[in-house]
Amino acid sequence: MKTPGDALECGHSLAELSAYLDTGYITDPAHVEVCPECQAGLASLRRLSELGHELLASDVAAAGSGNDDWMQDILANLHLELRPGRSIPLRTEDPQDALWETEGSVSALIRSVVDSMPGTAAGKCRLTGDITTPGTGIDVDVEIAVVYGRSMEEHADALRNELAAVLGVQTELNIQAINITVTDVLEPSAPAIPPNTEDQP
Repeated sequence: MKTPGDALECGHSLAELSAYLDTGYITDPAHVEVCPECQAGLASLRRLSELGHELLASDVAAAGSGNDDWMQDILANLHLELRPGRSIPLRTEDPQDALWETEGSVSALIRSVVDSMPGTAAGKCRLTGDITTPGTGIDVDVEIAVVYGRSMEEHADALRNELAAVLGVQTELNIQAINITVTDVLEPSAPAIPPNTEDQP
């Protein structure tokens, strides 16, 4: 899979992580095992690979190699979202404690929810609003690609409900709206052709 070559904050790139998935080799495997950026990147690359295997039409098969526009957009956005981004403060019982989670970790969480839905790949995931001020209303904007044949409205509603449930448990954000936009419709996988048994005895 061809991936953008620019480095993540930890120094690795999506290209290196993709090669690691293909070959099992990377210069510092111990780092990859504990690095949240690398782990988030690997999880998303695995999901993209799985989705690519599901899409066997010729134009979508090309996307599986990273050549198609939608795949390149997903990879480009994934690189951006693996960066820590803004710090989101969390409530603490002790006023002397300072706890926070990063914008990148929330984006990775959103992406994992989207990618867990069959036939779906996450594009852009954005948190709109001042996430650095507790209680401020936040909009979640998500772009997705879906496999043809699914009801887009039902798909978006199901994803919106799942994101609301997960983000309500895993974050303290005051989410006012979750906006789902379908930006690509992908060809379904070709049905398997049964072997011709007419000439067999």
